[in-house]
Amino acid sequence: MSWLRNHRTTVYRIGIGIAALAIVAFIWAGIGLYRQRKAIEAEIAARNYAAQSANQSGGQSGDQNDTYLFSGDIVTYNGRKYRRNSYVKAILCMGVDRAGEMTEKTTTGFGGQADGLFLIAQDTVRNTLKILMIPRDTMTDITLTDLSGNELGKDLQHLNLAYAYGDGREKSCEYMVEAVSGLLGGLKIEWYLAADTSAISMLNDEVGGVSVTIETDGMEKRDPALIKGETVTLKGKQAEIFVRFRDIHVDHSALFRMDQQQQYIKSFFETVQKGASHDNGLVVRLFDKVQDYMVTNMAKDQYLKIAMDAVGNGKLSDEDFYTVPGEGVVTPRYDEFYADKDALTPVILELFYRELE
Repeated sequence: MSWLRNHRTTVYRIGIGIAALAIVAFIWAGIGLYRQRKAIEAEIAARNYAAQSANQSGGQSGDQNDTYLFSGDIVTYNGRKYRRNSYVKAILCMGVDRAGEMTEKTTTGFGGQADGLFLIAQDTVRNTLKILMIPRDTMTDITLTDLSGNELGKDLQHLNLAYAYGDGREKSCEYMVEAVSGLLGGLKIEWYLAADTSAISMLNDEVGGVSVTIETDGMEKRDPALIKGETVTLKGKQAEIFVRFRDIHVDHSALFRMDQQQQYIKSFFETVQKGASHDNGLVVRLFDKVQDYMVTNMAKDQYLKIAMDAVGNGKLSDEDFYTVPGEGVVTPRYDEFYADKDALTPVILELFYRELE
């Protein structure tokens, strides 16, 4: 206490100095965020002005109709007419790299990114599933917001970032649905389900583990049991490691990782089928286990029925998986993937439409 009395003035000055530095840092950060926001707004305004000028001068490229080819129920493609299958529903599934429960909303930028993306085509008549894998680095228009959640407009960005601009729950999912729908020519996506990637391990262990073959170099650095060429029954954190692992020093490692994710989905599905054949409550327990780690616009009885119908119908084979076609580009900072819209159109028609006679 005597030291504090003798140095009270010094301590007071230090406290004032720290407070002043904190205020300066806060103001500087605020200025930086404001400048960043104004730069984004200016860029979006410039792009919108350029697009309007091109339209007014007759400079439109002529493919505007192609951009939203699938926004209606009837589609004309290569001289043939197609109708949207009303009994085939589109369900966007997202794995979000966010630790912990997803019960609370978050500030923009803190809700995680969509680390894994796939669109399920659910045939409600045949009770079958087909899965379209979507590269997370796909470049497409997404909605941008400021830190308060105010929308600034759209810009060409990595698809997986669309989730981060939302609230970590419904708004994030809606931004993802909007972005994926735009990527797929305006295709209507009825349902969404997002889950924190930490739920993978919980689901994995609830079914007693999932067996996979390690086909990627370097995974043993994360877990010594995950050696290339070995067949391993994944337990605990191993499941999340397997699904999420990629070598960031290898170009387009996120694309290669999709092969791991496809293998895991197939094996998990098969494991659930085997377990459900003698345990009628397994599917319900799986969803109950991760209830607080997921966000969906489906009612519980709805997603349970989808899961049970799919599990009871048969296996998922390689023929049931599709990947958005396109080309990967390496930039100095990030990998980018550009979808081939011409090659993508027949895939969407096959999954969600039927040809009219």
